[in-house]
Amino acid sequence: MLEFKRCSKGMWDSTVPGIEFDQKGISNYAKMFTQLCETYPRGEKGQKDWESIVDKIKKDGEGKRYDCIIGVSGGTDSSYLLHIAKNIYGLRPLAVNLDNGWSSDIAVKNIKKVTESLNIDLETYVIDYEEIKDLLRAYMFAGLPWIDLPTDLAIKSIMFRVSRKEGIKYILRGNDFRSEGFQPQEWTYGDGKQLLHIHKLFGRTKLSTFPNYTIADVITNAFISKIKSYFPFYYLDYSKQEAQKFLIDNFGWEYYGGHHHENLFTKFAISYWLYEKFGIDKRIITLSAQVMSGAIGYNEAVEALNKKPYNSSKLDEELNFVLKKLDISKEEFSKLMLSENKSYIDYPSYSPLLEKFAKPSMWFLKKVYPYKPISFFQMEMRGK
Repeated sequence: MLEFKRCSKGMWDSTVPGIEFDQKGISNYAKMFTQLCETYPRGEKGQKDWESIVDKIKKDGEGKRYDCIIGVSGGTDSSYLLHIAKNIYGLRPLAVNLDNGWSSDIAVKNIKKVTESLNIDLETYVIDYEEIKDLLRAYMFAGLPWIDLPTDLAIKSIMFRVSRKEGIKYILRGNDFRSEGFQPQEWTYGDGKQLLHIHKLFGRTKLSTFPNYTIADVITNAFISKIKSYFPFYYLDYSKQEAQKFLIDNFGWEYYGGHHHENLFTKFAISYWLYEKFGIDKRIITLSAQVMSGAIGYNEAVEALNKKPYNSSKLDEELNFVLKKLDISKEEFSKLMLSENKSYIDYPSYSPLLEKFAKPSMWFLKKVYPYKPISFFQMEMRGK
């Protein structure tokens, strides 16, 4: 067994796949974080870069009802992004929400409070629950770590689908690597090809309306519809803690207790499934980013990691809720928790293709994304 070791700059430790340490105890993940900050500088340069993007969005959106789309979950980042997009930069966003049947009451109320206060139109896509339930079950029976991948793909698909329908060329996303970090591929990778394979092996319900996101969709959105995604918080000075205070003070917004806990299945996947079945603590990534950004102290982060990521006193109640909603018995769940852990490489996916053609595909990616995807920084860092 490898000796436990923790990065001297962040919380990344020897449980993180592909981690390496130099003689000073600094991990390759910390160095990649620094590289990302240099690639996407904030301050005066970041502000100027972002305002240039805003100018282009406004120009291309002239004469249209909306000039951009913002996906909303009721969480901190997307809620605050709605505020700055409209009130600070004068954009005309359409808010889009995917209802997969697992949004918490707090999240639903947050979306309503913020969109109504800002007078921003909201379009909600309600996914067929029997189909998403079947997919979430299938991922659990497949023994994969990231079982909420179907929701991730559906969100992406719906954002582009609404963009095409409304003739909108820009999608703004609330992701912020400085406060969320970046996940190792082994913990969260999945794609549309793999989803179909997993469903074929473990699904029970025919997929008729599920909005999958395949490589064909990527090509269509990039080359035919020419829709681009941007991450404003890569450029702008942004503090999640200050944003939460602002949202509470100005919109009556409520906090839901943890990163991505606004969705109850995501909360289960992160705080229990990954932690107890795979020994994966995703807080390592989030807290590392916040330590590197100076939002919290190193010792404060260590103290947080010494506690379990779930509330033990509410565990039975919350597990019963999840299992009942998924039609999984306690006996079946016990077997799933003890079953062999699988990896994304155990099932067909686009990953081998992406890794094989990573360098020559940069031209293609520049057409798809207006930025270099973080996954490619990670592949370079790990020598893939």
